[in-house]
Amino acid sequence: MSSVYILEPPTSGKVLLKTTVGDIDVELWAKETPKTCRNFIQLCLEGYYDNTIFHRVVKGFIAQGGDPNGDGTGGESIYGEPFKDEFHQRLRFTRRGLLAMANGGKDDNGSQFFFTLGATPELQDKHTIFGKITGDTIFNMLKLEDGLIRDERPIYPHKIIKTEVLNNPFADIQPRLRQVEVKEKKKKEKKPGVKNFKLLSFGEEAEEDEEESTRVNEKFVGKGKSTHDVLDDPKLSSKTEDVDEENDDVEEVNPEEQLESIRKKLKREHKKPVPTSTTTAEPIDTYESFLEEERREKKKKQFEEIQKEIQNVKKEYHKNKLKKKEEDIIATEKKVQEDKTIQEYKDEFDKYKNKKDALPKKGAGREQFTLNLLEKFKKKIQSMKDGEENEEDNEEEQAWLKHRLCFQDKNPVLAKDANRKDDDWFEIYDPRNALNKRRRGETVEKFKK
Repeated sequence: MSSVYILEPPTSGKVLLKTTVGDIDVELWAKETPKTCRNFIQLCLEGYYDNTIFHRVVKGFIAQGGDPNGDGTGGESIYGEPFKDEFHQRLRFTRRGLLAMANGGKDDNGSQFFFTLGATPELQDKHTIFGKITGDTIFNMLKLEDGLIRDERPIYPHKIIKTEVLNNPFADIQPRLRQVEVKEKKKKEKKPGVKNFKLLSFGEEAEEDEEESTRVNEKFVGKGKSTHDVLDDPKLSSKTEDVDEENDDVEEVNPEEQLESIRKKLKREHKKPVPTSTTTAEPIDTYESFLEEERREKKKKQFEEIQKEIQNVKKEYHKNKLKKKEEDIIATEKKVQEDKTIQEYKDEFDKYKNKKDALPKKGAGREQFTLNLLEKFKKKIQSMKDGEENEEDNEEEQAWLKHRLCFQDKNPVLAKDANRKDDDWFEIYDPRNALNKRRRGETVEKFKK
């Protein structure tokens, strides 16, 4: 599969499709298919694909969308007419996740497109490939073939919610303004209802009552109606009661006096003693007491748990403190040891430095010093050979002299006596030997014969 991806050219545009199955990232081959990519990007910028469905799904083959009608019969390009196919030799239907244009024949491209759900070599040189799905969003695209599908049409189709152009290779694209037609709602004229009294069992009586009520309504059109107008009751009179037209002079009330009276009333109400309840408090119910005991027990348990946690934290703190102290002690000891080693190294370095400084410079003195050292070394070797130890040697010289000079021992080494059994003696026992067989009481077969 790696060879397939290497053959495809690099992309130069990117669009994000927000669908009901999740986001789908689409990268476009704008250099290889400029007309198709320009058409697709401009339609995305105009929101042409918003709320359109994937109206055709063939499992393992394609998932088709981009039709505003939702049935595969609609859709138009930005050019106002179908545009030509654009084929490229490095773009082939060899895998899933490719984006191509749907058409009804040669050079019949509009707005509809489809995603491949597998390798579709039979579509080669028939449909224009102009993009591919990238990243993990290909798994969202594969969800388009899930669900109930009947005659290549999903029963519950997924749709494109929104499109976003993330990388536009065509800087000169200007989205067209879409004209939205506002349809005026016509008000329905209400027709007066016609009453059909023939449908009722008492239709004749109801019809007479209706006629009488219409006559009365016509009589009192524009006038207020009362019960004596509608009913023929002798007790009800249509005459109105005479009202005395004498207008009593209403006494004008001073607002300040009114405020003062309100204040006095409030003071009186404030001074009234609050009636104390003579009834004694009712005893606490047993159920309430039981609930109170449960609450106390819960609080007690919570308090004990908190105490335990505090003790555990204290123990952990002390343990960590002791551990830290031990680590500090080990670190100090290690540091002391390192300091001691460094000091020994420094002392040794200073000693040999002083010795080096004590050496005479080049000349006659240096030659004599070397001859004296050589003579001293000869004497030391002779004394070691004779078995005598030179006590005059300095302790400093003995310190670096770790190995003694040993010579080869020329004394003859005697061979071991085979008749003497030492600690390293071992006996060879062969069971096939005739002597060993006689010792075990076995007889030789030839004697038996």
